[in-house]
Amino acid sequence: MTILSNNSQVTYSGTGRRKKSIARVKLTPGSGKLIINGLPGETYLQFSPNYLRISYSPLHILGLSNEYDIYIKTEGGGLTGQANAIRLGIARALCTINPENRTALKSEGFLTRDGRVKERKKYGLRKARKAPQYSKR
Repeated sequence: MTILSNNSQVTYSGTGRRKKSIARVKLTPGSGKLIINGLPGETYLQFSPNYLRISYSPLHILGLSNEYDIYIKTEGGGLTGQANAIRLGIARALCTINPENRTALKSEGFLTRDGRVKERKKYGLRKARKAPQYSKR
């Protein structure tokens, strides 16, 4: 989706989800800065090279690392789920910029939502599948 903001700069948006995490991503042409919930991306992701690599991976695949400023509002879940939600949101936003980006991102698996979520707890069990210890006598 393309949005014209108040300063008439083009903004591209995408939404990513993973487990309980939701990330709303906005891409604007710029110098490559990452802002997550009002904080610099490195600070929010705790300077973890793994989370930063996951978040930036769609841009690295297309060679657009310093072409867009990324503004993200994310909530729910933990940092791993949020980093993967950010990756999906950025990939979807890049597809709205140029539909030709879709083939490269799809082959890397960046446009596929990971549907795995926590399994519900069942009655009589301690967790979803963990049962109390069996006692023969």
